[in-house]
Amino acid sequence: MKHVSILLDESIDMLNIKNDGIYVDCTLGRGGHSEQILKRCPQGHLYAFDLDQNAIEESRPRLEAISDNFTLVHEPFENLASVLDRYGVDQVDGILMDLGVSSPQFDDASRGFSYRFDARLDMRMNQEADLDAWKVVNTYSQEELTRIFREYGEDPFASKIARKICEIRTEKPINTTFELVDVIRSALPPAVLRKKGHPAKQIFQALRIEVNQELAQLQKVLDDGLKRLAPGGRMAVITFHSLEDRMVKKTFAKAALPPKTDKRLPQMGIENLEYHLVNRKPVQASDEELEENQRAHSAKLRGIERHEIKGENRS
Repeated sequence: MKHVSILLDESIDMLNIKNDGIYVDCTLGRGGHSEQILKRCPQGHLYAFDLDQNAIEESRPRLEAISDNFTLVHEPFENLASVLDRYGVDQVDGILMDLGVSSPQFDDASRGFSYRFDARLDMRMNQEADLDAWKVVNTYSQEELTRIFREYGEDPFASKIARKICEIRTEKPINTTFELVDVIRSALPPAVLRKKGHPAKQIFQALRIEVNQELAQLQKVLDDGLKRLAPGGRMAVITFHSLEDRMVKKTFAKAALPPKTDKRLPQMGIENLEYHLVNRKPVQASDEELEENQRAHSAKLRGIERHEIKGENRS
């Protein structure tokens, strides 16, 4: 089945793609967004990042069917600035990020991302990386696990679940996703287990973020990406949970909105800022898309544009 990207039309429209523009897809996945970017910039070039070598190999034929004006990069997108430097690219016309785990990764039981399948605890987007979910669950201290579950999973039972994990692993390692789900369930009160939704969802999210260092990488690529936008260039970011969305919202606001000051003092005009928000409220999936893809429910799209500056030429 051909993978269809979430908020595909909305994010591509937000980039306002130029015929000869230079674009970066920080999250190639199975190439849905990259395909549409390539179609719209036949005289430009696309740089597409992904940590998953499988994603790169599966996307390559899809993109080659359109043109050869692309470069696939098997590196974390936090290396955006150094990779562009390597290729002699100073500024770009657009940057896209579709964050989170792609559907093929979730649906591949062997990758250990999902609590729906029984598999060895893994969750690595880059399968060459040393740290995986097994090491986090079986070697991190109770304090470290509590912090991760609280900060990255926002789970109110973070300390109880961390304590239970440490108790169980003294007897034997927690090797698989289903074994971890059982441990999580055993740490929660019956009233919580009766609630709608899977009880392991937030813990699995927290482990995935820790294994892949997602938030630290995201902040770096947001900061570096804004600096790399050419005048008139845009950045569009699709998030899937509140931690990511808050980070994107805060970073964009800092760049595009005047700081709050005492209203009795002279105000700095927004015209002095280098960027402006493309949308104040996040774009979310249409009813039609939600009917076709349940994973689109949590998706939010935000955009920012660097102002055109008279007399400035792209180097």
